Amino acid sequence: MAKVCSICGKHVSVGNTRSHANNATLRTWLPNLREVRALVDGHVQRIKVCAKCLKAGKVIKAPHKARIKPPLEHVAVPVMEAPALATAEMSSAV
Repeated sequence: MAKVCSICGKHVSVGNTRSHANNATLRTWLPNLREVRALVDGHVQRIKVCAKCLKAGKVIKAPHKARIKPPLEHVAVPVMEAPALATAEMSSAV
């Protein structure tokens, strides 16, 4: 796979390393790429993204399957009822 950011297109840079004697040696600078599961057009896809794009929030990360919570409609919530004695005492006091 290419060493290119899928978002901004950042890629490998090529240049020279200069020694104290000014000798030139070819070298490459690699982008800080991370492989991320992201939502692309509504589908989960693994893409290579540079750290700068991740920090800037240009990528929507895909939710992890195990971490998806069920909707609140399906969760049973206990209902608190007033005690029967308290309502009986209040009606007799009036």
